[in-house]
Amino acid sequence: MQTTSQLIESDTEHLIHPLHHPSFQRAPRIWVKGQGALIYDADGNELIDGLAGLWNVNVGHGRRELAQAAYDQMSTLAYHTAYSGGSNLPAIQLAEKLSELAYPQINTFFFTSGGAESSESSFKTARFYWRAQGRPDKVKIISRLRAYHGLTMAAMSATGMPPFWTMFEPRVPNFSHIESPYPYRFNNPDPSVSPGIAAANLLEQKILQEGPETVAAFIAEPIQGAGGVIVPPPDYFPRIREICDQYDVLFISDEVITGFGRTGKWFGLEHYRAASGAIIQPDIMQFAKGITSGYVPLGGIGVSDKVMRVMNSVPPSQRWMHAFTYSAHPTSCAVALANLKILQEENLVERAAVQGEKLQAKLREMQELEGVGDVRGLGLIGAVELVADKATKATYPADRQLNQRGMDMLLANGLYTRVLFDAIAFAPPLIISDEQLDRMVEIVRKTIPQLLDAVSG
Repeated sequence: MQTTSQLIESDTEHLIHPLHHPSFQRAPRIWVKGQGALIYDADGNELIDGLAGLWNVNVGHGRRELAQAAYDQMSTLAYHTAYSGGSNLPAIQLAEKLSELAYPQINTFFFTSGGAESSESSFKTARFYWRAQGRPDKVKIISRLRAYHGLTMAAMSATGMPPFWTMFEPRVPNFSHIESPYPYRFNNPDPSVSPGIAAANLLEQKILQEGPETVAAFIAEPIQGAGGVIVPPPDYFPRIREICDQYDVLFISDEVITGFGRTGKWFGLEHYRAASGAIIQPDIMQFAKGITSGYVPLGGIGVSDKVMRVMNSVPPSQRWMHAFTYSAHPTSCAVALANLKILQEENLVERAAVQGEKLQAKLREMQELEGVGDVRGLGLIGAVELVADKATKATYPADRQLNQRGMDMLLANGLYTRVLFDAIAFAPPLIISDEQLDRMVEIVRKTIPQLLDAVSG
């Protein structure tokens, strides 16, 4: 059995990590076990998993039902292609199940291996949709600053975080961004309307600037996760839907983080309603992460009935020529089905709403702490944003390394999570107990003054 130091040495010599740089791998945690909302490293330390892995382990670690589902499917048919002309039972059953759970107008699905592939699939489908209708100039994609949609080239170009672009420029053409509807920091340019409406109206301005005849789609996360857990105002998405309809722009909802119970509903946009009371629905919904609780890779897109009609209407020579080897992977689809069964039978979506109310109440209690500028969230996703000055909302200089220092201190105090844009993120497994939730929040409460002392000195 290798020691921890030997494992780290081997890691350094042979493994390239996401966001790789050796300075971040000098003393990595080697994760060896997970159980429920807890994770364990190679040195035997127990930590609360405050980010559910990477926003994805919704049903918790160590679920043998999911391991059994993978074993049973692998023992029967581990893999075969689902290219046109073939299919498999788990994929058919999963698509049917998703049609019951997703937005009413989303009834057909294409499966990918993860979120970035889902973004690529959405963008290509939007272009296909307009080209198939004789409008080939509608190719542009509008996104938002602080958005995260993946890091393949087109997905990275939609992602609204410049540090991800720097060493890979030039980006894919025909992608642009508008400001995030960030309640804490959004500077309303039009006091005659609410901040939510004003933020949404930036989309209309961008569409007119680009030319409505050139814009294919607008993509948005119901809650911006990696951008700092940003929850838009209630009137934001209803206005977004109106603008997309007015200018013939498809609305893509990126539910990679908000899907499958995270917010206390199956999908994030369900929290937003039009004046009529109807839920806001997207034209394309993309997902990943929570569909399998991260146990095996799987993602996908669901398209509205109107998009599917166009996909089915073209002649064979103009068909939707988009594919992945592992689309509708039988084993991944079987695990997803077992995962959805757990979510339903254990009422974990409803539980996320209940536990989420407790989490949000505890976050609000931290609002008065020194250095806490804002607290926010919805369901079992939240954030505590730290500032250098509450009155001015000034942030700490980058050289103080608040994010990295914060993550390191939280780890040392028994909590795994990330600090994003100076905001401590919360997104634990949906099965987190009351005691673990209390402990998670107390670790953060304990760590904040330690961290502020370190970055202020």
